[in-house]
Amino acid sequence: MSLLLTITRRAALLSVAAVALTAGTANAGDVKIGFLLKTMQEERYKRDRAAFTAKAEELGAEVIFDSANNDELTQLAKFENMLAKGAEVIVLQPVNTGTAGSMVSMANSEGVRVVGYDSMLVDGPLDAMVMQDSWAVGRLQGEAMVEWLTDKNGEVSGKIALIQGQPGDSNAIAMSSGVLEIVEANPGLELVTNQAHEGWSSEKAMATAENTLTSNSNGIDAFIANNSGMARGVIAALEAQGLASSDKVFVAGSDADLANIQYVAQGKQAVEIWKQIDPLAETAAEVAVALAKNPDTAPADLVEVDKVINNGFADVPTIVTPITLVTQGNIDDTIIAGGFYSKEEVYGN
Repeated sequence: MSLLLTITRRAALLSVAAVALTAGTANAGDVKIGFLLKTMQEERYKRDRAAFTAKAEELGAEVIFDSANNDELTQLAKFENMLAKGAEVIVLQPVNTGTAGSMVSMANSEGVRVVGYDSMLVDGPLDAMVMQDSWAVGRLQGEAMVEWLTDKNGEVSGKIALIQGQPGDSNAIAMSSGVLEIVEANPGLELVTNQAHEGWSSEKAMATAENTLTSNSNGIDAFIANNSGMARGVIAALEAQGLASSDKVFVAGSDADLANIQYVAQGKQAVEIWKQIDPLAETAAEVAVALAKNPDTAPADLVEVDKVINNGFADVPTIVTPITLVTQGNIDDTIIAGGFYSKEEVYGN
C-alpha cells in the first residue's frame, strides 16, 4: 500500500564509490550532455530544464538543451543536431514512445549513450531510464476518487470521465491503466468517457469535457486527467456550467502546475499528483554525467537502480523518483513544505 501512497527514491541513487570514480575524470565542460524534452508547453518543464542543467553543470558537464514542440519529426532533427554537436550522452523524453527507439539505435551506432526521461520508449536499446511510476499516478488518482465517491453506507457509485494524453504514449497508457484498474474493481462506477488527446491539449480536453457534460444530462461525478493542463481544460468546461467545485465534481490532474495547486486550494479541483521534478531531473543529470565520464562501464555498475524494465528490446536499468497526492488538506505539508511553491504563490496575499 505504501507504494500507492508515495513512491520514494532510494537514499543514494549513485553510490558514493561511483561519484568518487567519476569526479576527477573530466574537467568542467569537457563532457557534453544533451537534454531533449518533448515540449515546453507545460509549466513544469521550466523546472525540469533548470534543475537538470544546474546539477549537470555542478558535476562538470556542458548541457545542450532543446525541446520538440510535441512533434516527432522536429525531435528527430534536434536529436541529430545534438549528435552533430558532440553530445556524449543524450537524455531523451520522447514525443512518440513507439517510434523513438530508432533515435536510440542511431545514437548507439555513433557510440553515444541514451538515458530515457519521464516516458519509457519501447523497442529501443536505452542505457538507463529515470522516471516516476506512471501506473501509480493513476492508482493514486483513482483511489482518491473512490474515497470521494463513497457514500455514508460505504457504497461507491458514479459516472467517470478519463481524459487521456497523447494517443499511444506510454506514460498516458500507464497512468490510464492505473485509473482503469480502480474503475474495474468498483462495479458501481460507470466509465462514460475514455478519450485520448493529441498533444496533451488543454483545449481538446475542454472540448471533450463539454461534450461529456452535454451528453450526460444527469451529470458527471468525476474527471481524471493525465496531466495538469488537461485538468485545467476540464475545469474551464465545468466553470462555464457553474460546476467548478470539488463539492460538485471530482477533478484530478497530474504534474502540480501552479494553477492546479491554486485550484486545489480554492476547492475547484479535488486532487493533484505532485510528480516531484527536482529529484527526477537531478537524478537524470547524475546518471548522464556518470555514463559520459565512464564510457566503458556498464550502467548497472554506475547506477543504483530500483527496478529493471523490459521495453520490448532490452532490460533497462530504471530509477523511480517520488510522487505525492496533494489535497486541499495537505498542501502546506507537501507542496509548500517541500519548497515547490511558496505559500504566497499558492494562496496569494
